[in-house]
Amino acid sequence: MVIMEKETFIPLVVKWAKSHGFKDIQANMEGYETPKSYERAADNTRFTPDVTGVNMFNRHYLEVCMKTDQMRGHISKWKLLSELAGMKGAKLYLMAPRGHVRFAREAVDQYNIPAEVVKID
Repeated sequence: MVIMEKETFIPLVVKWAKSHGFKDIQANMEGYETPKSYERAADNTRFTPDVTGVNMFNRHYLEVCMKTDQMRGHISKWKLLSELAGMKGAKLYLMAPRGHVRFAREAVDQYNIPAEVVKID
């Protein structure tokens, strides 16, 4: 099985965001402004969203979601971003490549993260 890097999916997420009417897109990749990082006060851990975009006047967070052994960091990041999104009337989208959708849905259910899971190819 080929291990795919999360970074390879960020252009697909940007493409999805554009096709779904998102504006002012920021992405953690070359050619785009990097989204604002957030720091968790408890341990000074920094979280940078993969992609953010404005839709209906709110900035939404779009995260590539892939099966991994390092779940704790991802869960913390998703919980933080979903909380930030919720406070601003926005949404967290977990963008799951083929083969990772079920994993994403199970993580959302298991950790009670208010997020929309979207399949990307």
